[in-house]
Amino acid sequence: MMAAGQAAKAGANVLLLEKNQRLGKKLAITGKGRGNLTNSAAPEDFIAQFPGNGAFLYGALYRFTNEDLRRFFHDLGVPTVVERGGRVFPRSQKAQDLVDALQKFLETCGVEVRYGCKTTAILQEDGRVVGVRANVVNFSADAVVLATGGASYPGTGSTGDGYKLAQAVGHTITPVFPALIPLETAETWVGTLAGLSLRNVTVKLTVNGRIVAEEFGEMLFTHYGLSGPIILTVSRQAAQALSKKQPTHVHLNLKPALTAEQLDARILRDFQKNIRKQFKNSLNDLLPQKLIEPVIKLSGIPPELPVHQISREQRLQLQKIITDLTFTIKAVRPLKEAIVTAGGVSIKEIDPATMASKILPGLYFAGEIIDVDGNTGGYNLQAAFSTGYVAGLSAAKA
Repeated sequence: MMAAGQAAKAGANVLLLEKNQRLGKKLAITGKGRGNLTNSAAPEDFIAQFPGNGAFLYGALYRFTNEDLRRFFHDLGVPTVVERGGRVFPRSQKAQDLVDALQKFLETCGVEVRYGCKTTAILQEDGRVVGVRANVVNFSADAVVLATGGASYPGTGSTGDGYKLAQAVGHTITPVFPALIPLETAETWVGTLAGLSLRNVTVKLTVNGRIVAEEFGEMLFTHYGLSGPIILTVSRQAAQALSKKQPTHVHLNLKPALTAEQLDARILRDFQKNIRKQFKNSLNDLLPQKLIEPVIKLSGIPPELPVHQISREQRLQLQKIITDLTFTIKAVRPLKEAIVTAGGVSIKEIDPATMASKILPGLYFAGEIIDVDGNTGGYNLQAAFSTGYVAGLSAAKA
C-alpha cells in the first residue's frame, strides 16, 4: 500500500493486485490488534535492532524515518503515541485505523485496486519487466513492485508466493526460517505455568553451553513453552541453532536486580518472617504463586520441611534455581506462527538505494520478502514502510 500510494503520488499510473478480498489483513493484527507501527528509537539504534542484514536498510530508513511515518499517519487522521520501550501505536489503539488510513491514501492518489488477484508470474521481454500474470490474465507494466510479505501468518495471505516469483526470474532466495517465534520446551511441567507473565526478568540463550543472546524485560509461559517479548527476541538464534541440531537452552533469572548477597538476604528475611511454617508456605512473597511448586521440586528441598531446618546448602540451591531456571528448547513453533520471516530475496541482488532488482530491470522489492528481519517493537513494520516508500518512488521513475 505504501509503495503503490507513493508511486501514484509521484505521477505513475498504478494498479495494486491484492490476493485477498480486502487490504491490510496482516497489518490489522499487528501489535495484538493495536498496531505497533514503528519505534521512536534514533536511526543508528534502529539499525542495531535488525540482526538480519540491518545495514541494508540505512538508505531507506534515512529517506523515510520513523518521524516521517508518524507524520504521514497524523496527516491521514491517525495520531500516534509512544509507549514503553519506544513502541509507537495509533492513539486509538486500533491497527485497523492504519489500514483505513492507507486505503484513504490509495484512493486520494488514484491507485486502482483489484481484489482476489493472485499473481503467478512476472513477465519479461528483452531482459526487462513488461508486466505480471494474475488469475490467467496478463497485466502490462513498465515496473513491478513485489511486496508479498514473507511466509508467516499464511491466513493473512503471506504464503511465500513472492519467493517463487522472484526465484523464477533468477533471484537467489536465502533459506527461510521463523524469526520472532515462541519456543517449545522439553520440560512438560512448563504447561502448568500457562498464562503466567513475568516482568523485569533476564533470559540468556545458550547454544552448546555458550551464551549467544541475553535480554531483559517481559516474558510469558504457554502450554507448550515460552513466549513474550524477550523470548521472541532471542528466538532467531534459537531457530538457527536448532536447525543445526545444536543443544539449545534458555536460562531464566527471576531476580536479576539482586546480587547473590542481596538475594540471600532477601530469602533469609522471608524465612525469618515464616520461621514457623513449612518450606512450601514460605515463598509467597518471593515468587508468583504458579512458580512456587516447580521451584520447590527443582530445588530438591522437601516441601514439608520446617523453614528453620533448611540448611545453608539448601538455601544456596534455592538461589541457584531462582537465578538460573533452565529450560531445554526442543523446537520453535511452526513458521506460520512467526511474527516475522527471516531469509528471503538476497540483499546482494537488490540496490539498497532504490530497492531495484540487480537481476531484472523494472523489478523492485519492498517489505518482508527481502532478507531483512528485526526484533520485536515496531522495527519490522517501519522497515516495510520505508522500503515500500523507496520502492514506490523508484518504480514511478522506471
